[in-house]
Formats: sequence, structure tokens, C-alpha cells
Amino acid sequence: MAPRKPRHIRPDELELWNKVVRHAEPMHRDRSEPAPKAPAPIKQGPARPPLKGFRLGETAPPRAAKHDFAPSIDDHVKQHPVRMDHKRFGQLKKGRLSPEARIDLHGMTLAQAQPALTRFILEATANERRLVLVITGKGRVSHESGPIPERHGVLRHQVPHWLHSMPLRLHVLQIAEAHVKHGGAGAYYVYLRRVRG
Repeated sequence: MAPRKPRHIRPDELELWNKVVRHAEPMHRDRSEPAPKAPAPIKQGPARPPLKGFRLGETAPPRAAKHDFAPSIDDHVKQHPVRMDHKRFGQLKKGRLSPEARIDLHGMTLAQAQPALTRFILEATANERRLVLVITGKGRVSHESGPIPERHGVLRHQVPHWLHSMPLRLHVLQIAEAHVKHGGAGAYYVYLRRVRG
């Protein structure tokens, strides 16, 4: 079944409708249209004080000092108290005492240097020597640094640790950086304990 075509309103029908609308009366005259509701008042909190001017980060706690994972070798050696005679220590620092024996670890690997140093100190103690010189070298500075920082002069940094560890610490009384005429920052004076008879 085909859909019906929409029928258009004729002019006489439209005129009749308009007459009806003009004479129509409301069915319930006593009903008044409800007044539109007033919008609910917006609740406001307590008045906020105006914001003061500020700089970004001004209240942040101060940044901690940058940490070095190992103290400098000078700090490490100097933090140990003077155990030897103070007058002789002053002479030692000025290069006025001559080492009785020396060992040159410069160019050795850690695996070679530690046993060589241990043997040297034990032999010096057995021979009743008091002042010996340990040459480490200052270490080569590499200009190709990677993402991980490197400690230069590995032997220079490791030797004081070995001297303060067993079995050598039983025989070592004092360690000090050598005077310039005996190698300066590339060598250490090691003052040994007196052998008890």
C-alpha cells in the first residue's frame, strides 16, 4: 500500500481555525501560572586573602651539598691523627728525614701492587727500618671521560687503604704525603712502628 500524500490546509479551513482561537476561553481561570523559581543563591566560602607575590622554589629546602663517594686522598691521609713524635713529624713533612728503603709501584696493576707492598712493608719491619717511601705515581688523566666518573691515580688512592688494613696496620704508625724532593703527591712516607724485642 502506497503512503498517502500529505494534504495541504485549504484557506477556508485556516480562517475557521483562527475564529475558534479568537473566541476560545481558558477552562480553569482560577489557576495562575506558577512563578518561575528564583535560582538558588551560590554559597560562598570565607573571603580569601589576596595572594602575595612569590618566586618559584623560594620555600624549597636548600639543596644538599654534592656528595663525593670517596674523600680526596689528601683528606683521607690528613684525617688520621699524628701518632709519631710531633717534632720528627714536622721534619718528615719538610723532607728533612731520608727514607731508609723505597718501593716503586708505579705502572703495576692493583693485583701486582698489593702483594708487592705487603712484602715490602713486612721486610722493612723485619729489618728494623722506621721510614720507607712508597712511590705510586699521580695517575694518568684521561681526556675521554664517559658517563661514569673515574677516579684517577688508582694506586695513589688504594695504597693508604692497604696500609690501614690488616696485616699492615699492625706495623704502620704514620702515613704522610711525601715532600716534593721525594716525589710529592706521587709518593707516601710510611713511618713504621718500632719492633718490640
